[in-house]
Amino acid sequence: MFRTLSRLIRHRWLDAADARRAVPEPLAEQLRRRVHASERRHSGEVRICIEGGLPTSYLWRHLRDREPMAEIVRQRALMMFAKLRVWDTEHNNGVLIYLLLAEHAIELVADRGVSRHVDAAVWQALVARLGEALRAGRFEDGLTQALEEVSAVLVAHFPEAEETADAAAAPNQLPDEPVFR
Repeated sequence: MFRTLSRLIRHRWLDAADARRAVPEPLAEQLRRRVHASERRHSGEVRICIEGGLPTSYLWRHLRDREPMAEIVRQRALMMFAKLRVWDTEHNNGVLIYLLLAEHAIELVADRGVSRHVDAAVWQALVARLGEALRAGRFEDGLTQALEEVSAVLVAHFPEAEETADAAAAPNQLPDEPVFR
C-alpha cells in the first residue's frame, strides 16, 4: 500500500517544470540543434519527450485494472508518439525518445518503416545505455549519445538523397525541440 501511495504522490508531484529542470534550457537548445543537424543527414524525424508524471487516467488504469506500470508507460509513450505526430512522416521513419521521470522509465518508439530494418535488441541496448547515463546524473551525455545512435540507424537505412541534402530542399516535417510535459 505504501509503495502504491508513494508512486501516486510521485506522479502527481512531478510535472513539466521538473522535466525542464532535468533538461535545462541550454541543454534543450543543444538537443534541438543536434536533432536538426541529425535530420539533415537522413529522411527520418526524431522527437524527444520528457514527462514528469503520468496523467491521472493512466494511473487509474494501473490501480483499477492492475495493469503493470511498465505496460502503462509503454502505452503512454505510444500515445505521445501519436500525439506528437511522429507516426506522420512520409516514409514512416520517425523515432520518439520518451523519458518518464516519476518512474525513471525510458521508452523508444520507432515507426514501422524503421522497425522493419532494426532489431529490437538494438533499441534495448540503446535504452540500457541511456538509462545508465541518466542514473548517473549525466542527462546531457546520455541524451546526446542516444540521439547519435538513433541518427546512425536512420542514416544507415534512410540516408538523405544527395540532391536534397541541402537544408532548403530537405523538408523538416516535425519540430526539433524537446517536448516537456
